Amino acid sequence: MPFVKKQKTDAYFSRFQVKFRRRREGKTDYYARKRLVTQAKNKYNAPKYRLVVRLTNKDIIVQVVYARIQGDFILTQAHSRELPRYGIKHGLTNWAAAYATGLLAARRALTKLGLADKYEGVTEPDGTLQITEALDDDDAPRPFKAFLDVGLRRTSTGARVFGAMKGASDGGIYIPHSEKRFPGYDPESKSLDAEVLQKYIYGGHVAEYMESLEEEDDERFKKQFASYLADDIGSDDIEDIYKNAHAAIRADPTFKPTTKTKDWKAESLKYKVPRLTLEQRKERIAEKIAKFQAGGFDEDDE
Repeated sequence: MPFVKKQKTDAYFSRFQVKFRRRREGKTDYYARKRLVTQAKNKYNAPKYRLVVRLTNKDIIVQVVYARIQGDFILTQAHSRELPRYGIKHGLTNWAAAYATGLLAARRALTKLGLADKYEGVTEPDGTLQITEALDDDDAPRPFKAFLDVGLRRTSTGARVFGAMKGASDGGIYIPHSEKRFPGYDPESKSLDAEVLQKYIYGGHVAEYMESLEEEDDERFKKQFASYLADDIGSDDIEDIYKNAHAAIRADPTFKPTTKTKDWKAESLKYKVPRLTLEQRKERIAEKIAKFQAGGFDEDDE
C-alpha cells in the first residue's frame, strides 16, 4: 500500500494543545516530576521532599525542595562554590566535591529542622551502603526523608548526581536507593567494591590521575594542575583535604554570605543618567528656542 499523507483538518488544529512551556524548552521531565511530587492522600498535606541535584560547568547545586500549588519551595540549599570556606579550593565540580556538597546540604537541612544531633549519619564513610534508619526509641522523631531528583541527567553508573546523593545520605537524610549506580559496582557479579567508592569520596581518583599524568607528561601536568601546584597541593594531600573538609562541614554547616568588597549599587548609580523632570525639560526647550532665535543654533546641537 502506498504512503498516504495524513490530512490534518481545521478540527485537528482547533483542538491541538501545546505542551507545557518547560517541556517545550526541554527543561522539565513532567513524567518523572509527577511521580516525585504526587503525595499519598492519607498524608494530610504533608510535603513530599526532593533532593534536587543540578550540575553546571562551574558549580554543583544541591537543594531540598517541596512542591505546593503555588510552585516549588526550597527548604535549604548548598553550592559547591561554598566549599573553599571548608578547605576545598580546587576541583569544585568533581565526584568528591559533589559528595561534600551533598553532605553540606544534608547537615544544613537537619540543623534547620533540629535533627542534626539525633541523626549524625556516617561520620567515617568506608564505601559501604549505609542508609539512615529510624532510631530505636519510639518517642524519637523519624528520619528526614527525601527522594533524589536528577532532572534530565543520565543516570549512568558513577555519575556525579549519585555522589551528591551519597553525601546527603551519609549526612543523615533518609534517601531510598541501592548501590547499583555507585562507582565500583560490578553488574556481572552484582557487588560493590567498597574501596573504589571510598577512593572517590576522598578524591583518590584525582590523586591517581595526578600521579599518572606527572609521570607520563610533565608539561601537561603542570598546565592542568597549575592551581594545585600554586597552592603547594600534591597528590598525597588530597585525601587529608577532603577528610578535614567533611569534619569542618559537620562542625558548622550554616550558611554565611560572602562579604562584598564594593558597594555595587553605588558603583552602578555613578553611571546612571538621571531622568529630567517636567520643569527641567521645559527649561531646556526654552533655552533651545532662545538660542535659535538669537541665531546661535547649530544643527549638531541637540
